[in-house]
Amino acid sequence: MARQKRYDVYRRADLWADGAAARTPPEGTVQQGALADEAALDDPPPVDAALLQRGRERYEAVCSPCHGLTGHGDGMVVQRGFPKPPSYHEDRLRAAPARYFVDVITHGYGVMYRYANRVEPRDRWAIAAYIRALQFSQGARVAEVPGLAEKIPEARP
Repeated sequence: MARQKRYDVYRRADLWADGAAARTPPEGTVQQGALADEAALDDPPPVDAALLQRGRERYEAVCSPCHGLTGHGDGMVVQRGFPKPPSYHEDRLRAAPARYFVDVITHGYGVMYRYANRVEPRDRWAIAAYIRALQFSQGARVAEVPGLAEKIPEARP
């Protein structure tokens, strides 16, 4: 049982008419863990410091090569010729709901690959929360941040 005959994924297999060893799962097949992933995508976690920290870690590992560390779309891959993604600081993306970023990570968009198999659902929400923090850090107005005006020291003459 430890060693069995098998086909390698991309090898020719004479067993099937199309000759491909890689098979499409039968219709109606549900991937193991798919239901839990779907539930996690439908239930965003509460945003707290731990989630933002996780989002930062995952963003820097997965997203920053294209989107850059500040979200302006100037990552290292872009500097070497890959198409530039939109800046997270565009009005359109500032107005987008967090779910939009989760969906783009899940399904891809434009030249961006889908990252559903590389980023866990909770991490997608963490990245979306971190993107919001990036947006906020690059264009917040004091009047829009509750309690911030009171914490800023008065200007000295």
